[in-house]
Amino acid sequence: MSLFQGLQFLTTVNDLKALPADGMEVAFAGRSNAGKSSAINTLANHTRLAFVSKTPGRTQHINYFQFGNANNRLVDLPGYGYAEVPVSVRQHWERLLSQYLVRRSNLIGLVLIMDSRRPLTELDRQMLDWFRPTGKPIHCILTKCDKLNRQEQTAILRKVEAEFADESMITVQLFSSSKKLGVDIAEKVVGGWFDAMNYQASQAEASSEHSEPIDGE
Repeated sequence: MSLFQGLQFLTTVNDLKALPADGMEVAFAGRSNAGKSSAINTLANHTRLAFVSKTPGRTQHINYFQFGNANNRLVDLPGYGYAEVPVSVRQHWERLLSQYLVRRSNLIGLVLIMDSRRPLTELDRQMLDWFRPTGKPIHCILTKCDKLNRQEQTAILRKVEAEFADESMITVQLFSSSKKLGVDIAEKVVGGWFDAMNYQASQAEASSEHSEPIDGE
């Protein structure tokens, strides 16, 4: 079974105070119309799980999905960069996104969705700048790669990888929702994050048990 098989909607929030208190989560962020919802649906092998709109900017809340054990969460963040959204709404999104990315302790990694034909826009870089100081891993998914020929795919992948050559916590891949290309790579990377955190948690629990005082000492 694939990592995200059985992905189920959990809750939606528009205020950081309403975020779930427990669980480990990986956030998916991306510019409006970069293919974020389609990528989530493809990874979950579900056609209508995450909302796909022909009007970018419609997803205005933080949407939570759970999979595997109930503590594994995928978080669909509001799309950004849509000019026709009212200024007040856009400012709210920016505050919500920046505070969530910087302060959320449950967050173990960020998946940044970028259109392979237009990667690393100014807003994409802003997302990276918000999240980098946390020291947590970032995986860049370059969507819609089926719109490029093989030579163009290779060139854009190398270009983005070169951008992060000195940052080992940032990885990059090509992806196509329509062709279901790159699903295995994304699952391996994100699954590795959850595995690493689960291992750390089990080690910490074992260490705590061994350090407990023996009765009578």
